[in-house]
Parts: sequence; C-alpha cells; structure tokens
Amino acid sequence: MAHIVVMGGGLSGAIMAYEMSDELRSEDKLTVVTKDPKYHFVPSNPWVAVNWRTRKDVEIDLAPTMKSKKIDFITSPVTKLDPEANRIELENGSGIDYDYLIIATGPELAFDEIEGLGPHGGFTQSVCHVEHAEKASQSFEEFCKDPGPIIVGAVQGASCFGPAYEFLFILETELRRRKIRDKVPMTFVTSEPYIGHLGLDGVGDTKGLLESELRDHHIKWMTSTKVKKVEEGVMHVENIADDGSVAGEQQLPFKFAMMLPAFRGIKPLMGIEGLVNPRGFVIVDQHQRNPKYKNIFSVGVCIAIPPTGPTPVPCGVPKTGFMIESMVTATAKNIGQVLRGSEPSNRGTWSAVCLADFGDSGVAFVAQPQIPPRNVNWTSSGKWVHAAKIAFEKYFMRKMRKGTSEPLYEKAFLKTIGLDKLKLK
Repeated sequence: MAHIVVMGGGLSGAIMAYEMSDELRSEDKLTVVTKDPKYHFVPSNPWVAVNWRTRKDVEIDLAPTMKSKKIDFITSPVTKLDPEANRIELENGSGIDYDYLIIATGPELAFDEIEGLGPHGGFTQSVCHVEHAEKASQSFEEFCKDPGPIIVGAVQGASCFGPAYEFLFILETELRRRKIRDKVPMTFVTSEPYIGHLGLDGVGDTKGLLESELRDHHIKWMTSTKVKKVEEGVMHVENIADDGSVAGEQQLPFKFAMMLPAFRGIKPLMGIEGLVNPRGFVIVDQHQRNPKYKNIFSVGVCIAIPPTGPTPVPCGVPKTGFMIESMVTATAKNIGQVLRGSEPSNRGTWSAVCLADFGDSGVAFVAQPQIPPRNVNWTSSGKWVHAAKIAFEKYFMRKMRKGTSEPLYEKAFLKTIGLDKLKLK
C-alpha cells in the first residue's frame, strides 16, 4: 500500500486528485490537503471584478466530489514540510505521513515586495483570488459614481500577464456599457519589454494584435516599467532602459488600479535545499519529479520554469491551463508507473494555449513549445474568443463538479483552430 498526498485543491490540485485516483491500485490511499474547502475558477475572476459573475457562480464545494471518488479531503493549511521524514504538518495540529507527495499549491502572492501594493492594506486591486475580485467589484462600483484615471498592469517579477490584458479590456467594455468611458483615461503599465511579450517573448503577432487593440480603445501603455511604490491615488514608477538603468521616473495618478503581483513559493517550502529555487518554486525534471526527493512531484504555477531570456525588468513565465492539465496527466501516469515498479516515462506539454477574453472579443494564441524557437506560433482574434472563454468556464466548472479527468476542452479547442493533429510537447 502507498499513501499519495496532494498539497493544494485549486486548479492543478483538484484535477491532480481526480486523475491520480484513476491510476491507483486497489490498496493505495489518496489524500488532498488544502487551505480552501471550496474551489474557485480563477479565470473568471476578471468577470467577478466587474460584476459579470458572482462568487457563487464560480465556486464549487469539492468535498462531495472528493468523497464520491473515495479521496480523503482535509481542509487545513500546511505549516511545514519535512521531506526527509516524508511528513507534512498542518495548522490544525495534526500531521500526515506520505509515500508520495504532489505539490500543487499554486503560488504565494508577493504584494509585500512593493510598498502600497495590493488589496490588503494597499491601494491597488487584484484578480488573483475570488476574494480580491469581490473587493475589486465593490471598489469599481464606487469608482463609477465618480470616475477618473484607471491603471491596469503587472509589476516587476510578474509571470501571469494574460489576466492583466483581459481585465483591462473587460473594464473598458464595461465602462462603454455604462456610458462613462469618455470620463476615464486608461493606462496599461507592465514590466514586459514590449506589449504582447506575455513572459513568452511574444506568440505569433501578439505584439501587433495587442498594440492595435490598445490604440483602437484609446488606451496608453508603458513597458519596461518598474513600480517603486503606490500611495493613495498615485503610483510611483521607473522607466527602465535596455541596459537596466533608470531612464526616468513618473508619478501616475489614478482613481482605480489593478496590478498583478509577482509570485513566490509558499512559506512551508521556502529554503528547503534541493526542493525549491531561491524564489520558493519547486524544481522538477521532465517527468514533474524533484531530482533530489524522488517521491515528490509538483504541478502547476508552483513549479520552477526559467524565463525565456533576459529583460530590462524581470518577467516570469506563465503556466497556462493547457500546460497545467498536461503536467497533471503526466504526473498521474508517472506515479502510476512507479507504484507498479516501473520508471516514469510521461512528459507534460510545455506549450501555451490561451484564450484572453476582452469582454466582447478577445485574442487566442498557441505556442509550441512555449520558449522560442517554436514549431507552432499561432494567434487569432475576434468575437469568437469571448464565446470560447465562456464555453471553457462551463466545461471546467462541470469538470470540477463531476470529477472528470479527461481534458476534452483543449482537444475541442485545438480542433476548432485546425491544430488538433499536432502532438504538443
């Protein structure tokens, strides 16, 4: 008998549990440990922030599904990981011994690295968590009573730029619907070296497409920008030259701002030599397995991926839903092989497939592999992307409720755009 423990019950953790349950032998045991008893569909958070969705719309109680799949489900944060003893300690005072551990916690949000950043004691909003999105929606409603300048973007070290672009254009769409767009100057502030870099050195014509969208919607932008600090109504930024020197400083006024933070690993993982990098992200090989601790695997945003190359302001690499689901499938099959005495042979799809909704249109892209040079470097835009994002939400929410492990949506999406015959690696 082997005890497999999944740390985390979010996007990667929940589907990891579902797929892992399919690979178990009859005598094995599977446990999920998570700080949040309910799953929230993170890609819908920008919609929650403008009241197009409510928290209830994007929330699922995981306990019934886990029970139906005979998965032990514990809702208590992990306070300590001891990889030498194969044990985790929980905030509720208990501990769990494991034979195999899958780290799928997602990141910690590093708001504290910039003075005044974030919704907890800071002056900017976030769409990284449903609670943040709810708070942003309340702030947005107040803003609409007395509109003024808006700033949206991503700070230095951020690695998830798509939601920033999404929220920018969703906000713009909602302002037009409320007929107050003419009262709201909008600026996109990003650490990217150019618009559409996305932490991927661009995909297809993302630079041209996104610059065109910004121009068409009368939105100004600032690239290679470092946020020094945020005060109430004022964002202090530095413009960074290609050689890394400060080319200038500006004070940007705002009445509403949403800035995505940098990510880092969660505290129980920090400083464990050989398991995580200096930022706290889990080091994995091509089979999602840690090279030092062979019984620890990791999937999702919490794994370490090197950047595509140097940039004047640090930019991380995103992990999209397609990539995460492929990591999960590979990990489940690999642990299944190990349980049966074989060596792991499955590899995740380190390719990016993304739908960026703009409220009434959007941009889609496929990068295979995500780091150039690529075999596929495809982009498209149009109203169909908005419809596809809604379909993706319905698909994934159903998947979470039913405990389904087959990634049907991605296959359907690739077929729609004519890339279904490609073997993404």
